Amino acid sequence: MYIEISISTALITPTTPPAPDDVGALATFTGLVRNLENNQPISALVYEAYQPMAETIIRRLLSELASEHPCHAVYVQHRIGTIPVGQAAIHITVQAKHRAPAFALLAAFMDRLKLDVPIWKTDILTA
Repeated sequence: MYIEISISTALITPTTPPAPDDVGALATFTGLVRNLENNQPISALVYEAYQPMAETIIRRLLSELASEHPCHAVYVQHRIGTIPVGQAAIHITVQAKHRAPAFALLAAFMDRLKLDVPIWKTDILTA
């Protein structure tokens, strides 16, 4: 499976990578910063990462999940730094032959990302 990972301060601009002819499913997820965190109003989230380790663990997780949910490719964009309410913190695109493995890999990856990957967030409370 092809894996592409970007962890940066750049704005996330979701794109649809070209897919081979045998790809019949394209599943995407975009995580936005909402205006509440722990029931408190916020203006932004600040994401930090131990970047080399985060990329290594993301790649390992996706490879492990692909053995159970075979997919063609996964593209992960995760933003770090200060991200205001309404902007994307993460965007994932999964290409697969069928929708079931694409959705399953995407859901399982998001669950594991929050548990295993050294990316942390803190909130900026509104005044």
